[in-house]
Amino acid sequence: MGTETSKKAFEEAQELIPGGVNSPVRAFKSVGGTPIFITEGEGAYLKDVDGNKYVDYVQSWGPLIFGHRDESIEAAVIEAVKHGLSFGAPTQAETELAKLVVGLFDSIDKVRFVSSGTEAVMSAIRLARGFTNRDDIVKFTGCYHGHSDSLLVEAGSGAATFGSPSSPGVPADFTKHTLLAEYNNIESVKKCFADSNNIACVIIEPIAGNMGLVPADKEFLHELRELCDANGTLLIFDEVMSGFRATLNGAESITGVKPDIVTLGKVIGGGMPVGAFGARAEIMAKLSPEGPVYQAGTLSGNPVAMAAGYAALSKLKQNGRVIDVLNTRAKRLVEGMKAAADECGVPMQIDTRGSMFGFFFNENPVKNFNDATKTDAELFAAFHAGMLKEGYYFACSLYETGFISTAITDQMIEDTIKASEKVLKEITNG
Repeated sequence: MGTETSKKAFEEAQELIPGGVNSPVRAFKSVGGTPIFITEGEGAYLKDVDGNKYVDYVQSWGPLIFGHRDESIEAAVIEAVKHGLSFGAPTQAETELAKLVVGLFDSIDKVRFVSSGTEAVMSAIRLARGFTNRDDIVKFTGCYHGHSDSLLVEAGSGAATFGSPSSPGVPADFTKHTLLAEYNNIESVKKCFADSNNIACVIIEPIAGNMGLVPADKEFLHELRELCDANGTLLIFDEVMSGFRATLNGAESITGVKPDIVTLGKVIGGGMPVGAFGARAEIMAKLSPEGPVYQAGTLSGNPVAMAAGYAALSKLKQNGRVIDVLNTRAKRLVEGMKAAADECGVPMQIDTRGSMFGFFFNENPVKNFNDATKTDAELFAAFHAGMLKEGYYFACSLYETGFISTAITDQMIEDTIKASEKVLKEITNG
């Protein structure tokens, strides 16, 4: 499988774009090699500039639950484009998509659309601070909530500390109000509350997808809810990745824990750039122009994106069994891969939530980011390269989640398992 054209395209891109990519993970830095450049997607497949085809388990990092170029979503986008690309004025399309989202989430009375997950989370945190009149926030090591300054933090010493910047360009003053806790460890959260009586919100991925797939324990989430209630702190569920992927009605429907604010993205755009945040009416009333907390976006609620999102969510709602079907396929995939790994003497941990799946080349179960870092990175890189050669496109980072779309058939799953067995045997015998 030749990739010479991709290599040349990457060289050219590096002359004009920092690192040759517009989002760092695309650079294949953690797996080595050269990123493939895509020309088109169709159903379950990606096609690159060299003419190679790949079964796509990335699905644009989550939004394409019905695969590439789904007919109903494509038709909705084309029809919307006929009326104009953008107006900078209200449209009924925004209200219609809002009705769908509000109708599916018990914790959301009102929703505000934005253009990215980063923007959704940034705005949700500002809203939480404005509602509580507090400054500090708690986040969990390994959970990614976009690249806004206050969330680009790294851990110091101890179980819970005020974060220091993890990127140049972020002033320490911007992260001094961010406290870090360990995922699935309630004692570390209690330490945060002991350190500060000024905590506006705790933000968490209830189904973490940015340290690999690591779901939060139900008991932990219930304790987190109780802790927030006892301290007058808002609980934010970041479901930019898991929303409508893990379950139709949000993590609250499978954990029994109701958040105060939810952030969304991915599927609600049907492949277009969209984010959103929503909460009960009392909280959302603080948001401008209704309240004093300012938030704006010139292209928020873009009519083309709203049309794509409405088509995707409508289709998902009309067939509520889709996520169960995809979960069955996701389980078959990772269980088959694990069986192949076991045969080769390779330790592997697996998990699924709806159409999301994850695997780690780890000896022990993964409950937090520290556990995730024990993954065999070299083995993952070799596995990724081998699967790519076999025609299977997995996320190019061991800390990312995989996705199943309706376009991926049972036979494709079986073929992927066979390919994984072949690749693992080549690696372990090589």
